Amino acid sequence: MAIEFITSTQSMPQPLMNQNHKDGENEPPLVFDASLLRHQLHLPKQFIWPDEEKPCLNNVPELVVPLIDLGGFLSGDPVAAIEAARLVGEACEKHGFFLVVNHGIDSKLISHAHSYMDDFFELPLSQKQRAQRKTGEHCGYASSFTGRFSSKLPWKETLSFQFSAEENSPPIVKDYLCNKMGKDFEQFGNVYQEYCEAMSTLSLGIMELLGMSLGVGKACFREFFEENSSVMRLNYYPPCQKPDQTLGTGPHCDPTSLTILHQDQVGGLQVCVDNEWHSITPNFNAFVVNIGDTFMALSNGRYKSCLHRAVVNSKTTRKSLAFFLCPRGEKVVSPPSELVDDMNPRMYPDFTWPMLLEFTQKHYRADTKTLEAFTNWVQQKRS
Repeated sequence: MAIEFITSTQSMPQPLMNQNHKDGENEPPLVFDASLLRHQLHLPKQFIWPDEEKPCLNNVPELVVPLIDLGGFLSGDPVAAIEAARLVGEACEKHGFFLVVNHGIDSKLISHAHSYMDDFFELPLSQKQRAQRKTGEHCGYASSFTGRFSSKLPWKETLSFQFSAEENSPPIVKDYLCNKMGKDFEQFGNVYQEYCEAMSTLSLGIMELLGMSLGVGKACFREFFEENSSVMRLNYYPPCQKPDQTLGTGPHCDPTSLTILHQDQVGGLQVCVDNEWHSITPNFNAFVVNIGDTFMALSNGRYKSCLHRAVVNSKTTRKSLAFFLCPRGEKVVSPPSELVDDMNPRMYPDFTWPMLLEFTQKHYRADTKTLEAFTNWVQQKRS
């Protein structure tokens, strides 16, 4: 079968088009059609990563991450809270990744979130494109990054949507999904509305632990994120016949504040620690938590966001649910005064989350230098 893509405005397969546009040509962006490409033996060159970034699929050591039991903390046990905060702090000083169990999230809700993800991504491409992400936006359906980049494309599809924890906020997750996909998706929207609300609650608890671990008190970061304006993303990684040539998600640090990830049982998440890639084994009872660049700035660089990626395989689709905690748009990201002194001067300028989001959507592809590049960009704009 020939390699085929689908343009964003058509529902019939089209041949792969040259992305080196000639002057005057205005070709529509290419779209990754998983139903076709999952069977291809030869990958389009846009999906083939440089040799130094290609994944090693064998003998990847497992990352030792703390398994933090939140049961005692959530029930108000002060001793359990101190121990959980200590483990969170140790993990964030090493690599910023940890697992949480006994987190209080209903297992049926998690199962439903995975099930509805299957329902969406197994739709024909033309139906998924009803929620097509527009250029410059960060919400909607995206088939790889074909509209944004012409090389090192990730082997995945995503559906992203905004969540608001603002008091008296309408159910914007449900409303968005119904508006894009139709009234038949009301239950679909209800599930992800409920899931986002549960993730927001869990993330505020984790923010209490982060505040305790940094010595600024449990209320400091919780209050900052209380009425968060966050992003939920469904990740769908179809099989790839040449998984050693591409990546499901390229190496990056999350520009957001906190990521709460639920993996299925397939596996594929890898974290770079001490210049070596390590895997994080799936645990359906646990959430994988990691800090992002925005919290790195809030901690004045004390806790660092960590490089991670996702690999694919030739047999099985992999799924993950990612909740990205972000502050409300007008909140100024500035570290608490307790984290700034002569020995620890300010590392980053004040900024708002929409400024960093705009930078990563329009000017910069997220990597280990995102915050550094963003700082330079902000300083240039202000000078």
